[in-house]
Amino acid sequence: MSGAVSDTTVVYAGDSFAGVRTRRVLAWMIDACVVALFTSLIWLALTVGTLGLSLFILPPLFPTVAVLYHATTVSGSGRGTWGMRAFDLEVLDYSTGERASFVQAAAQSILFYVSWAMPLLFIVTLLENEKRYLHDLLSSLVVVRRTR
Repeated sequence: MSGAVSDTTVVYAGDSFAGVRTRRVLAWMIDACVVALFTSLIWLALTVGTLGLSLFILPPLFPTVAVLYHATTVSGSGRGTWGMRAFDLEVLDYSTGERASFVQAAAQSILFYVSWAMPLLFIVTLLENEKRYLHDLLSSLVVVRRTR
């Protein structure tokens, strides 16, 4: 998959990016369902457990669960969300090729949701050789196909 060119630069093989954009969209659909399920269960538990008193804190629940889910799974040993793993994708630190840190993964997730406010930002991936989105570039991460 990758070979070190110098102390800090990693070169990714061309086939590491084959079909990555399509796989990422499909993985996101799975992850959106997982996050919706987790959010619903937490919402139900909080509503019942506090007899409805927690309803005022529930609006930011979905984005909070989404960022925590993404950051935890991407920075974990699986190197990707459940959807990404289903489509043989992994997220790596761009410069080292190592597992992403929790902070990088959280930044990537937050920037992804900010990008939804400005959809034209998604055009970056069409111009980028390694099919990285702007939120990948800003968080210094890369999504590649898993090597077997």
